[in-house]
Order: sequence, then C-alpha cells, then structure tokens
Amino acid sequence: MNLDKYIALIKKGEVVAFPTETVYGLGADAWNPSAIQKVFKIKGRPSDNPLIVHVSNLEQVLDFVISIPKEAQELIDAFWPGSLSIILPKKPEVLDSVTAGLNTVAIRMPDHPIALNFISKTGPLVAPSANTSGNPSPTKANHVLQDFGSDFPVIDGESTHVGLESTVIDLSEGEPTILRPGSISRKQIEDVLGNGIHESFFTKLVQPKSPGQKYSHYKPNAEVKWLDENDNLSDKAILFLLTESDHTAPNQVNYDGDLALLARELYDRFRQADLEGYSKIAIQTFNDSDHSIVPALLNRINRAIS
Repeated sequence: MNLDKYIALIKKGEVVAFPTETVYGLGADAWNPSAIQKVFKIKGRPSDNPLIVHVSNLEQVLDFVISIPKEAQELIDAFWPGSLSIILPKKPEVLDSVTAGLNTVAIRMPDHPIALNFISKTGPLVAPSANTSGNPSPTKANHVLQDFGSDFPVIDGESTHVGLESTVIDLSEGEPTILRPGSISRKQIEDVLGNGIHESFFTKLVQPKSPGQKYSHYKPNAEVKWLDENDNLSDKAILFLLTESDHTAPNQVNYDGDLALLARELYDRFRQADLEGYSKIAIQTFNDSDHSIVPALLNRINRAIS
C-alpha cells in the first residue's frame, strides 16, 4: 500500500484516519499543536479529554516519558505491539493539548502493520477514535466516512480485528490501575506483574487521566438495552443473541457464545441499526468470566445503555 500522500498530509499538519487493531484512529502529529487542535475540532472532543500517543518503536516512547519503569517494561515486553496503553509521567516538553494539562501521558504501540509502517514514516501520532465524539467508534473505513464525509482522508485497512478500544493502565503513581478495560484483561496484566491490579473505569475528576472515563461514549441513536425475557420487541428492534434462545425478533444475529466476534462487530452493529432505522438494540445477557474480552464488552455496552 502506498502511504505517501497520507504521510505528506501529516507532515503538513493535517489529520488522517488510519487503521489499528482496535479501532480506526484520527491521526495527527503529536508534536504539532495546530494539528492536534484540528483533531479536537473535527471530533468535537472536549479539551480536557487526554489523547493517546501512538508509536512504532521504543525510542519514540523515550521522547515523551521521563523514564520507563520496570513494571512498564514488563508490560511492553508482554503486550506490545498490542492493545495496551500505558500512562507514565511525561517530559516537560510534551504538549499540554496532548495530556489535557496533566503531568502524565498515555502511550501505546498498535498491533497493525499499516499503523506501524505509517507511524514509522510520520513519527508519533495522537490517534483518538476516528469518529465524532460520543458516537460508536469506527471499525471500518466507511464508518469514518459516515461521520466526516466522503472526501475525508482515511487509509483503508479493512475491518479491525479487535473492535474495542485499548486497555488503559496507569503506572504513574501508586498501585497499577486499569482506567479503561480492553482486550488485554486484568488477569493477563496480573500474570505479568505478579501483584494485584486496581480498576477505576469512571471518574468525577475535572480532568480524567484516560479517554473513556468521564464522557458519554459508544452510543448509537437507537436505544441499547439488555434483553429481558418478557420483552415484546417491535419490528424496529435489532437483536443480538449470544446463545441459542427461543426469542425471535426481526434481524436477529446469533453469536452463539463467540464473544470475540461480538466485540469485533459491536460498533458496526450499532451503526447498522442507525443506518437502517432501528429504534432498539436488544442484547442477550452473557456471563463468561474466563473470556478476556468480557470486562471490555460489558463496559462498552453499559456505557451505550447509560
């Protein structure tokens, strides 16, 4: 794939959407203040919502953080490239617009060949999800175009293979704390670090330390709800079934317990419901505590419901 025109746009201070393994990111030069402001304006993103810096190698990490402590290095060795964002104390020169004025910065190395190649040519990029703030995140290039128009520059890497945003862990102070669940689970992190990990998915702080903590996210226009056995759904409902069920509804989708597939397709189904005029999205409850994606799925679905 020839990325030259997209690389040139980044170097000119423009914004380009590109694929990662989680969702499509809205990429801009992490050292260019005007480019970063374009990201906030295009998305309609609150300025106190910090951005995640995406890198292609460890040398780039050291440009942003004071140091890489032992715990961070262990997680990097275990999960990078991958869907784990790590929060560490930042160097003074890191832009306040990236960190929302905090003294920390979140960094990750995406597990996608296009993303890694792109970033290796452009340098580090901020890359929040490439959608208008609050809407379901994009897992396909056409999702980006739905939000920003047919002429918006987007690198088409087909469907993302995780489908939910990265796990975010704060290693900047005290005990390691997961601020947003993703495909890399608490148990997987505990297995590496060998100690208990805290979780704090929501905040009432003026400035959240991680995306996904404070503001409404992941919501389609259709009402999202957990399916109740007494529900009498109209013909304007789309139903996801995770296991065999006697329930019937128009356009039901049976995932038969494949939670990884549900995660990959969740935002696409949310967008499909809106495009096709459904008023409700009913999801059958599930409980598979051994599957690493469950906390992230529950987080995104419950955020869409709330």
